[in-house]
Amino acid sequence: MTRDPTTSPRYTTVAITLHWVLAILVLSMIPIGWWMGDAILVKETRAQALEIFPLHKATGMTILALTVMRLLWRLSHKPPPLPQAMQAWEQTVARATHWMFYALLLAMPLSGWIYSSAGYSEAFRTFINVPVTWFGLFTVPEFPGVSTQPDEARKAIGLTAVFIHSKLAWVMLTLAGLHVAAALKHHFVNKDDVLTRMLPFLKPKA
Repeated sequence: MTRDPTTSPRYTTVAITLHWVLAILVLSMIPIGWWMGDAILVKETRAQALEIFPLHKATGMTILALTVMRLLWRLSHKPPPLPQAMQAWEQTVARATHWMFYALLLAMPLSGWIYSSAGYSEAFRTFINVPVTWFGLFTVPEFPGVSTQPDEARKAIGLTAVFIHSKLAWVMLTLAGLHVAAALKHHFVNKDDVLTRMLPFLKPKA
């Protein structure tokens, strides 16, 4: 029997799986990205950073693909209802937060993809055209229209993209922290089912 999303206390299994896989990938990629940015500038750690960069890029493309899947699933499957005790403004903030996550999950890998396609290395201050591969299995096409630009335009695009990429990491961490705090507040203070909707091992409250 198909579960009715308007009455079910939980998200679907697909939504829950994509949620936690994306959360783990993104929250692990941010500190790795920060480390790479510093390590590539140091002679002793540069080789390690250069080895990790392809994995970082491949994981970023994975995040982009999973986000598109998650967004399509969300648009075709209604989420479980929010607790009726939540005030209207709280429900508005909750929904806005979820759409902000979708925007960030798209913008972060897209900005990284654009930076890589521009081919300009901020660390070496020169062009380094290294194709992006998905864990060595196939080559990811360059972002349309970037690599064909003149060098000065490519440099400007690359520097802008990497700046946005790095700043979005801070926005993501801030939003994730607020999201977790709100979920814990609902569970331990409001004692409602907001947290149990996404954690399969927690039983919904009566």
